[in-house]
Amino acid sequence: MSQETGHSAEESEQKESPIHRAFPIEQVNKIAEKEARGIAKRYYRPIYTMHKWWARRLGCTFRAISLYTLLDDADNVSVYEPGENGTLNNFDGEYDGLSELIDEVNIENPDSLWELYSKDIRIDGKKVLDPFMGGGTSVIESSRFGAEVVGHDLNPVAWFVSKKEVDTGQTDVADIEEAYESLTRVEDEIKQYFKTSCPNGDHEAEVISYFWVKELDCPSCGDSVPLFNDYRIAKGRYDHKGEQIVLCPECNSFEYVDDWQSECDCSECGNEFNPSNGTSASGGSKYACQSCGQIYPVTDAIGEQDGFHLNLYGLEYFCEECDKRSDLDKGDYKAYKPTSKADQELFEAAKQEWSNSPDLRAYIPDEDLRPGHMISDRNPVFDHGYTKWEDMFSERQLLSLSKLLKAIDQIEDQNVKEFMLLCFSDSLRGSNMMVTYQTGANAIDHIFKSNSFDPPKRPAENNPWGAKEGSRDFKRAYDRLKKGVEYGSAPFDRYPDSDGEMVKSPPFNQPVGKNATVFQGDSKKLNYEDEFDAVITDPPYYDNIIYSELSDFFYVWQKIVLSKEYEEFKGEATPRSDSIVANPFEGKREEEFEKELGEVFSNIISALKEDGTLVFTYHHSGSESWGQVLESLCEVGFEVTGAYPITADLDKLEKGESVSFDIIIVARPVKSREPISWNSLRRNIFRTAKQTHDQLKNERELSAGDIGVIEMGRCFQEYSKHHGKVRRGGEPMSAKEVVDEIYGVIQQGSDIGEIDVFLDLLETPNASYDDLNKLTRGTNASPEQMRDMKLYRRDNGNFVLGTWDDEKRMAYIQERVNGDDEALNALDKAQFLRYRYEQGKSTQNYLSKWDVDDELRELCEGLADATGDDTYQRILGADTTLGDY
Repeated sequence: MSQETGHSAEESEQKESPIHRAFPIEQVNKIAEKEARGIAKRYYRPIYTMHKWWARRLGCTFRAISLYTLLDDADNVSVYEPGENGTLNNFDGEYDGLSELIDEVNIENPDSLWELYSKDIRIDGKKVLDPFMGGGTSVIESSRFGAEVVGHDLNPVAWFVSKKEVDTGQTDVADIEEAYESLTRVEDEIKQYFKTSCPNGDHEAEVISYFWVKELDCPSCGDSVPLFNDYRIAKGRYDHKGEQIVLCPECNSFEYVDDWQSECDCSECGNEFNPSNGTSASGGSKYACQSCGQIYPVTDAIGEQDGFHLNLYGLEYFCEECDKRSDLDKGDYKAYKPTSKADQELFEAAKQEWSNSPDLRAYIPDEDLRPGHMISDRNPVFDHGYTKWEDMFSERQLLSLSKLLKAIDQIEDQNVKEFMLLCFSDSLRGSNMMVTYQTGANAIDHIFKSNSFDPPKRPAENNPWGAKEGSRDFKRAYDRLKKGVEYGSAPFDRYPDSDGEMVKSPPFNQPVGKNATVFQGDSKKLNYEDEFDAVITDPPYYDNIIYSELSDFFYVWQKIVLSKEYEEFKGEATPRSDSIVANPFEGKREEEFEKELGEVFSNIISALKEDGTLVFTYHHSGSESWGQVLESLCEVGFEVTGAYPITADLDKLEKGESVSFDIIIVARPVKSREPISWNSLRRNIFRTAKQTHDQLKNERELSAGDIGVIEMGRCFQEYSKHHGKVRRGGEPMSAKEVVDEIYGVIQQGSDIGEIDVFLDLLETPNASYDDLNKLTRGTNASPEQMRDMKLYRRDNGNFVLGTWDDEKRMAYIQERVNGDDEALNALDKAQFLRYRYEQGKSTQNYLSKWDVDDELRELCEGLADATGDDTYQRILGADTTLGDY
């Protein structure tokens, strides 16, 4: 029988990291829920906003992980108050000492160590490895505790980003400021091509961004067709709040309207039009000629016409001279306007200079786009006329960016040069022609909004240096870089005080990265032995975003400068075939992913000391993925000791679907494994689950789903002590089989099933797959079963519920109706009746055959409440249809 705190005599002699016993989920999530929100990251940990990296885990999560993993021996720990005159804190108050804080951490009291979260902690003699460092979060957070940290990543861009984060702690911000000042010598050269006449006088204003639209010829009549999905320009602001700015398709003037989806009249030419009716057809894959009505596929036309034309039709500007006038409102000098002949001529002048500047071509990438899943399959950019990386930029941008990069390359101090390159590289996200202007947010978008390359029909050309006001340009990237470097030298934390208000700590004296080293290379080839106290990491997740393909966008620019210094940047592109991710284009499937991840886990257990700890974050996605990770860990010799749900990065998007929670998995090398029957193990698992559930229910403020995850971790520990030696009916059980059984054990007593979860999803605004995962945790329902019942599907990244008007759901029900009525559940019947009612078909025969009972009546009432559709309550009454057809 398992005991919550019962350790063997051998184990009790060793120092055990508190994270094996508990983790302060509630406290971390209070911070995470705020830190994860978009721009808030700049204020919580600005170091991680210096450069884009995908699916970054939150700094607060990894700080808490480091705290609860590395603090296992009070004799090796010093605690200082943050601030310039930080003083040693002896904890003479309520506790007898630091040892008690460490020892008192348990499942009922995980917060014993939490008061140290905001302290400047120094831990002697600890060494940490991260074999999948990505954007460097775990490396930085571990280094803040004084640990010696080693990070590895296969991707050179990840290595460079992490390297510069490490370097912030040893960099003088004054050197960064001086370098930026030196680069301003090219500022005027760039900004001369981003000027426009100010409507308020005989002077020029700065252009924030230009608006372009792609045009294709009509294959029938030959007219040029601009590819407008609709004619919105931007949202009204200042004195025009609540209005929309739209483009008149007849004369190209800009108009303010109250409703962009209704008919309006152009004040310039009198044209009556509906701004919502553009030239797009078939969801955007086709375009319609407004002259002859011909509808034709966009990519077919691009291929047949050898590309597309671009038309410059508008811009956003800001006038610094007018900003000084007291007689003008801001809307008078930060506004939008159609482009003029002078604006067109300015672009042509930039284009001419670019063609006459062959020396600058050394500072733009000349590589071809490399075929791959993200480029060839997911969003086939080749079909849209792009073949080289430079095709993603306008000639004006190429001219500007090459001048800036050349100036950066001339900086003598290598460390400072690299920081300015980092700044330049991140600014590329907004300074390219693969972005659009966000009409609802009045700002330039960034290229990886959908974590893919998504060719726009209306590219927006950002001012690469940046006007006084604007976004996603070099000037704003520098502001973020400077704050990141400042943070590296004097990091701080934000945390809730005793009243629950978020407060900012004074700066810590311990800079980041002091004892950290990062390497670029394949973690399947790591060769460490018995060297690390902890491995803290965030491994790749099966079929997540293929970073190697996306990061080539940065790599081809970075290598122009870095290839002279680093072997890591001498290749044509980032390594791809060795990346641990399922990539159909490379022929890598689930089997290869599991095998390669297992190889790294095998290297990790070799690298760990005998009493070392492995902690990693993992995206939870149902019993199948749980089984995969448990199998991989146990197979190489790990014992799972815990699983904790946490808030994750809300910006981890894949076509608009966000992931809002992760699981922290904790493991250590197993001492030995004993054979056991499934019946005996099942009893142990049941007791562990029940004991864990009761303790959490009574002592913690956690949701039923969160409790279920922690129970799962405890049950995994029971299993991993016997991995490979569990037998049922004389046959060995796999980890995946045991996971399925554990699910059943934890869910015993729960009467929440698929129909209940479906009703909850109906009541959830903008329900997503993430909501489904949360709602099924701790229930008898599973995402897999609900998928098989066609209660949801994922269509091009969209989460679609199987309602009565969903074609695939109704086909599923009809097949069951045509077969065995016994196979129908109450939801099948209710949706089938609702569908027939809508079609005007009789329901009486089915009502008679199915014998309407209380279950069906209550469900129809619940469906009516969840959807606001009272028809559900009427379908069980008298038949008022036109009869059966």
